[in-house]
Amino acid sequence: MFRFLVGIIIVQGATAVLVLAAVQTPAVNWLLFALLALIASVLSAFWFASIANHIKKDALARMKETSVRERERLLVSTEKEKNRIFQQTYQRFNKETSRAHAKANFKVGAAVVGAVGVGVGLLSLQFVTLGLLPLFAAAGGLAGYGVRARQEALARKGKPAKGFFARRQSIKSLEAEPSLPIVSPKKASR
Repeated sequence: MFRFLVGIIIVQGATAVLVLAAVQTPAVNWLLFALLALIASVLSAFWFASIANHIKKDALARMKETSVRERERLLVSTEKEKNRIFQQTYQRFNKETSRAHAKANFKVGAAVVGAVGVGVGLLSLQFVTLGLLPLFAAAGGLAGYGVRARQEALARKGKPAKGFFARRQSIKSLEAEPSLPIVSPKKASR
């Protein structure tokens, strides 16, 4: 507002001077005074427009600077909030993961202790079964060797073994030479 005050005072002073000059002049030529008033008005209008443009540009620059600062502040606060949420999520994830691992470790430990308990119980109750396992394994091995010895003995005598004890004989395949294509006599003479 104070920027326009000087221009308003100058315009009012020029108008007062023109009015006094027009009143004191005996032969009044209103056209000349009107032309001078019009020139003073146009010059003052351009001057006021220039002042208004500068004020508008300054206000726009201040608003841009304020909005840039506000946007930067929002970006920083958003980034801080995002990092805070990420840290909370990460801590929650680690907490849940460690809780799940603890539960799983407890369950696995309980299963191992239970299996050991059942094994010890069965071991104390089933000594006979554990003793019979190597005996049956040894008997199976002896039976296998006995079958093989009988097959070899029968093969030496020239008698083929029958049934379960029969030795598998290799099958001889028939081999033949490939035949030539048959050509009919009619096709051959042509």
